[in-house]
Amino acid sequence: MAKQEKKLLLGAHMSISGGVFNAIEHGVNTGCTSIQIFTKNNNQWRAKPLTDDEVAKFLTAQKESGIAPVVAHTAYLINLGSPNEDVYQKSLAGLIDEIERADKLKITDLVLHPGSPLDQGVEYGMKKIIDSLNHCIDKTPDAKTRVALECTAGQGAHLGFKFEQIATMIDGVEDRNRISVCLDTCHIFAAGYDIRTKDAYEATIATFKKVIGLKYLKVIHLNDSIKGLGSRVDRHTHIGQGEIGKDAFKFIMQDTRLDSIPKLLETPKDGEEYEADKKNLAILRKFWNERG
Repeated sequence: MAKQEKKLLLGAHMSISGGVFNAIEHGVNTGCTSIQIFTKNNNQWRAKPLTDDEVAKFLTAQKESGIAPVVAHTAYLINLGSPNEDVYQKSLAGLIDEIERADKLKITDLVLHPGSPLDQGVEYGMKKIIDSLNHCIDKTPDAKTRVALECTAGQGAHLGFKFEQIATMIDGVEDRNRISVCLDTCHIFAAGYDIRTKDAYEATIATFKKVIGLKYLKVIHLNDSIKGLGSRVDRHTHIGQGEIGKDAFKFIMQDTRLDSIPKLLETPKDGEEYEADKKNLAILRKFWNERG
């Protein structure tokens, strides 16, 4: 397929204030061809169910806009590795609800930070996360939405900062058709995977391919990092303004292996509404247009 026939899947996280359907209009106005949303308030456990009218408005707006795919992100409260029983039970119920919400909106991938066992150790956390994923998938047997495990920075006790940990989680899931992976550039860099030079980038992609498999990679978050390589600190910043630098994003935008994967900003929303996103998207679009 010729380059000009390929659709550039590029966008950012959009607000759902006033209704999930409003995110589509924000995406159009910002110049996105793909977007990420929350399907509910991301700082609350509970949310009113999506009404048939809301769902219909969202699907109609999406179809008319041509924005696709839409990716969802779970609430940050969810922690499938939590040793706190109250938090854990709320997390299970929360993830099941979010899978059902995303599925109603015909969203194929729901991004999830796998979880933190706090002071209980890696082995405890890995088992709990795997058991939790199987439970939530079992409870949503008719859903088509995949849970996209996000590679983390490893801040605190958060798991998923090693590709091997993500691979182990996938291996433990019984229905692997319901699981995928989200690669975040800031997170993997902070976790110690260098992408700043062509050789380093190729080595990291090769490691991901060998350990996890590119077939599972369904979402990419494009974020520069305030903190350095291996810092294990999750602090996003604008493209080219952090420790990663612009070259890594050029490698990603010009990597034909990643053409079918939506590339989404989670950079700070500075200044006027979505103006920062527009500037970051312009840089990334330029890299795409410069492809040989």
